Amino acid sequence: MSTRLYVGNLSFNTTEDQLRDAFSAYGVVAECTLMMDRDTGRPRGFGFVTMSTPEEAQAAVAGLNGQALDGRNLTVNLARPREERPPGGRRESRGGGRY
Repeated sequence: MSTRLYVGNLSFNTTEDQLRDAFSAYGVVAECTLMMDRDTGRPRGFGFVTMSTPEEAQAAVAGLNGQALDGRNLTVNLARPREERPPGGRRESRGGGRY
């Protein structure tokens, strides 16, 4: 069973290949994804790495959390399940409504 890890505090210059290389020292990397801003197309400074086993994931957390990659100290931990959000995106208030 694979285990997904959250990787935060990434440099905006870090590539998926660099991330994959760092994590492959701890086991088989099944998937590696950097999150991108949908408006600008630039990296958001975090991503997710899926390791092939829970043991490899734990080894990666122990070995990489707080370690430097591309000039930044990484935050690595088990990813939490995605929270359900109401449909429709975010809402903005323009004011002027009657109460």
